[in-house]
Formats: sequence, structure tokens, C-alpha cells
Amino acid sequence: MEPVGNSTGETAPAAAPSNHEARPVAAAPEELELLRRIEAGDQDAFRALVDRHGRYLYGVAHALLGNSADAEDVVQETFVAVIKGRFRAESSLRTWLVRILVNRAAMFRRSWFRKAGRERSIDPESSVAASGSSQAAEAKLDLTTMLATLSVEHRAVIVLRELEGMTYEEMAAALGVPRGTVESRLHRAREELKRKFKGYL
Repeated sequence: MEPVGNSTGETAPAAAPSNHEARPVAAAPEELELLRRIEAGDQDAFRALVDRHGRYLYGVAHALLGNSADAEDVVQETFVAVIKGRFRAESSLRTWLVRILVNRAAMFRRSWFRKAGRERSIDPESSVAASGSSQAAEAKLDLTTMLATLSVEHRAVIVLRELEGMTYEEMAAALGVPRGTVESRLHRAREELKRKFKGYL
């Protein structure tokens, strides 16, 4: 994992972007045509969109929410939002879909927090303490456990960068924030994981 910025301020100094991270990939002509057909009410086009991106979005949603049922709900909400939304073609269709999904997932978690009075998360210390000594190290490195200890913003950047392999510019487009904010959040999220899980690299 490459270090980004420093841990003393909110914004980390932005490194010079490499050629392959200069900007997010623009929408392909076939993506624009698919959305045009969906806007015209073409159900086959909508099913094609779901078939093409549904599994990927579910993986992101599950990593963000840690629950299969919640992930399915958020993915469904994401596809419904496509019908009502307006795609500006400033990024790839998948990046736009991820942006919608991340926003829906954040809204879902905030709504649950208000209802329950606490964030649905896993206490890494208690889960490890409850495990046997041979299982403790595995629990420490369990992905769901690790992600559950992070805030919504920090969880999102870890999922998009380290699980989905997005570039910084793609992440900025998906999250709707400047690249510098992405780098700062990612640095802080990594540092938080390093403090909590010694095996995290």
C-alpha cells in the first residue's frame, strides 16, 4: 500500500498523477446508447444494464454495508435511480453507478443509525477476544470485521481503491469530492486500520 499524504491535516498533499490516473474514463458510445434506450422505456436495455453491472455493484454494496439483504436493497435503489437520474457522461457508466450506490449506502447507514441509536458495526476487540487463540489472527484480518470498524467515508475509499482498484480520479468522480479529499480520506483510513489491525498492509 503506498502512503498518501500525512496524518496531521485533513488534506494530504496531492502527488503528481501518473498517466493512467490523469482522469476518469469517459463514457463509451454504447453506454450512452444503452441509457438512451432505457430513457425511452426499453425494458430489454434495462435488463442488459442490470446483467452487466448488477453483480459488481452488489459486491461494492456488500463491502460497504456488510449485509446481503441491505446490499440487495441498495443495488435495487441504485438501478431505480438510473431511470430518474441524468447521466452527464463525465465518467464511465460504471463510475456513475458506483456514485449513486455509495450515496444510497451512506443514506441507508445514516437512517439505520438514527433508528437504532448506534452504528451497526462489529467491535474488533470483542470479536477477537471471543475467538480461540488459533482463530484470533484470522479474525483480526477478516475483511468484514475490518471494514465494519470504519466510518462511512473511510470505508468507501478503502472499498473503491483496495478492493475495486479504482484510480484516484475515478474515486473522486464516484464520491463527488476533489482528488485531494480522496487521498486524505484514504490515508486516514489506512492509518486507522493499521492501528486496529497489526496485520493490515
